[in-house]
Amino acid sequence: MHMTQLEYARRGVITEKMQIAAAAESVSPEFIRDGIAAGTIVICHNVKHLNGTPLAVGAGLRTKVNANIGSSSDDTDMEKELEKARIAVKYGADAIMDLSTGGPVDEIRKAIIAETSACIGSVPLYQAALDAVRNKNKAIVDMTVDDIFAGIIKHAEDGVDFITVHCGVTRGTVERMKNEGRIMDVVSRGGAFTIEWMSYNNKENPLFEHFDKLLEITKEYDMTLSLGDGFRPGCLADATDRAQIHELILLGELTQRAQEAGVQVMIEGPGHVPLNQIQTNIQLQKRLCHGAPFYVLGPLVTDIAPGYDHITCAIGGAIAAAAGADFLCYVTPSEHLCLPNVQDVRDGVIATRIAAHAADIAKGVKGAMAQDIAMATCRKKLDWEGQFALAMDPDKAREYRANSPVADHGACTMCGEFCAYKLMDDAMKR
Repeated sequence: MHMTQLEYARRGVITEKMQIAAAAESVSPEFIRDGIAAGTIVICHNVKHLNGTPLAVGAGLRTKVNANIGSSSDDTDMEKELEKARIAVKYGADAIMDLSTGGPVDEIRKAIIAETSACIGSVPLYQAALDAVRNKNKAIVDMTVDDIFAGIIKHAEDGVDFITVHCGVTRGTVERMKNEGRIMDVVSRGGAFTIEWMSYNNKENPLFEHFDKLLEITKEYDMTLSLGDGFRPGCLADATDRAQIHELILLGELTQRAQEAGVQVMIEGPGHVPLNQIQTNIQLQKRLCHGAPFYVLGPLVTDIAPGYDHITCAIGGAIAAAAGADFLCYVTPSEHLCLPNVQDVRDGVIATRIAAHAADIAKGVKGAMAQDIAMATCRKKLDWEGQFALAMDPDKAREYRANSPVADHGACTMCGEFCAYKLMDDAMKR
């Protein structure tokens, strides 16, 4: 069996994937290697993802952005999901998670993987549940342990680079949730599947009980384990409660076991979190999980902005990433309302990229501030083409400019002939 990137790093070896990641991040290969060895950086890349580009995530690197796409039982259009994948990558998503639960899910996943060289993630438990229902006429609660692991192997064989697995959803954590009480209970789909299975079968979570088997599979493909937050808060009132923190403690313990086995790990986090609790959540994760990369959904900082949750996500994401989160999962304007369309994907990616970049400036990530200095220089010169080239969404910036009745003075219509840049140019020449 081949060695994983973690095993190579621990032996002091710099691999080709480490060199690719280092070049993309403008850091030394030694920096990447040492971070992987310490467990604070992962390279997401399945050995079966032949057209995939290795993606480094972790401490000291640019904050990455993930876009969730995928069909549902109410919307199974594969071409629509492929267009979402194209748009997500065009506007700067570093990774795509296929969360399909309806229609030809195998074909959709394979087509998305073939469509792009971007990093690909998934939740194999959805696959196991669908296969049990469709192919074996079973209910979700009738899935066997073999069914669950068969779904993981299928995704691994297809080339998925990182998989979300809800290993910390245990019977003990469920009891803690019940004892404390919650408004939203469990909003994670994978978490809810697992709890329903445990309750019906009166058994422990197979992914927790058979964690060593999971490690054997992921190690074979050098997939990164993304330890999912099944008890992530679904509203502000449930944030940072007993269930969430107990699950996080378990994930920290599982992180150590995985790393000892040579498997790369990142941790998933909340969710819906008040502004004043975000930094605490990041600090807890980093401490309990020994600095493993942290992948957060949002977090959303208010529950009352449906239709604008890409904004609530960006606010929380900027604070989380500045505090040390490494990977931001976008939220689109359609969150809590419906399956996102192509425009929603574009808006979600851009909003989260803004948050990630703002955080990178705060963290001092190499090259982040230089982009803003370049933009300021172009603005001072009224260099519109330069500004468009530097913009996160050049198409939108150019569109606004084109739709404006620009006069010969060359400034924008906000100030027109009284443009401060032009006035200052004249003043400084005197």
